[in-house]
Amino acid sequence: MTDEVTAKPSSAPTSVGAALRKPTRAVAVRWGDNVVQVGGGAPVVVQSMTNTDTAEAIATAIQVRQLAQAGSELVRITVNTPEAAREVIEIRNQLDRMNVSVPLVGDFHFNGHKLLTEYPDCAQALSKYRINPGNMGGGKRRDDNFARMIDVACRNDRPVRIGVNWGSLDQELLARMMDNNNQRAQPWDAGAVMRDALVVSAISNAQRAEELGLPGDAIVLSCKVSQVQDLITVYTDLSARCDYPLHLGLTEAGMGSKGIVASTAALSVLLQQGIGDTIRISLTPEPGGDRTREVIVAQEILQTMGLRAFTPMVVACPGCGRTSSTFFQELADSIQSFLRDQMPVWKNQCAGVENMHVAVMGCVVNGPGESRHADIGISLPGTGEVPAAPVYIDGKRTVTLKGDTIASEFQQIVQDYVQERYGTGQSAPSSSDAN
Repeated sequence: MTDEVTAKPSSAPTSVGAALRKPTRAVAVRWGDNVVQVGGGAPVVVQSMTNTDTAEAIATAIQVRQLAQAGSELVRITVNTPEAAREVIEIRNQLDRMNVSVPLVGDFHFNGHKLLTEYPDCAQALSKYRINPGNMGGGKRRDDNFARMIDVACRNDRPVRIGVNWGSLDQELLARMMDNNNQRAQPWDAGAVMRDALVVSAISNAQRAEELGLPGDAIVLSCKVSQVQDLITVYTDLSARCDYPLHLGLTEAGMGSKGIVASTAALSVLLQQGIGDTIRISLTPEPGGDRTREVIVAQEILQTMGLRAFTPMVVACPGCGRTSSTFFQELADSIQSFLRDQMPVWKNQCAGVENMHVAVMGCVVNGPGESRHADIGISLPGTGEVPAAPVYIDGKRTVTLKGDTIASEFQQIVQDYVQERYGTGQSAPSSSDAN
């Protein structure tokens, strides 16, 4: 018999959901009328990065547009050569002509101080600069190069992300901290010192930027590493020691499922703790793969955690011996693709549709129940079941579909439901104009 005491609920139910967001400063990233707020209680921002040669303006503008249409709210581009710097203004112009107002973030390494000062049009066309203090030289040269970049940011009223990276950590700082560690009665292990050095580097450089005149509400910090547990530890420490908004990302996450799983594992723990104001999923694209995959993964992390909603969610069973047919898998995939493809049109016409839940189930075990719990759901017949598919809308069975047109009929039912429940009667913009 179950123990009566342990079977009773506690005096209060366990709370559900992420911890309250860590209070941070609000940083505005602008282009035209489009203002993306990072931190300050704003929703976690999705960011991505192009992998085109920035010197190829048309190809880069096209990829930026694709990333923006997929839902990237900031897009970072590499600015590593004079040729790339010269083309940034043309990339921005191309995007403006396509009505794509997503802010561009310039990614600078080694020679950013030269490029930003020698190509002022580039500095103005970018909405934000990313600076890595670890690869700007050493000693006085490093300080001077950093100061030149901060000066450009101040003159152009641009925010800066100071991005420290495990692979390019300031070696002079690390050496000093290793020496200091050796003086401890109980020295830390080398990994702990390196993690602390990342945090110290980020915060000290942010403080230096403020001393040079950059407003405190124009600074975002990041400390990128490639191992999940290291990332969690570093950002937990960083969040506790400053109130700058934080950009989360597992650097060199990897390819395919490995990169997705590693990024999800690391970022979900931090987001659950209320840490993080903008995220990027650094996936290595598979040969011929779509760069927008990293945007979709970022959105799905935030949506499945209940932090934001981007597109209607599809609940589908994994399949088992009761569902030897692949029909429900194909239907779930087609419905999910249909919903995502429609979102550029729906998001301005159908307010709240991103919160809709759709169930595509494969047999009678959980099919009817899950379908009733969803806004709209279909329970397909499993092996040996009656060849009929009941459809449930807002918890009620409305129609039963049969025959070879189940997929197209259900898709039309979803379309009609969206228009009836969420539609405003306004004409929708074409998906090519949506941003």
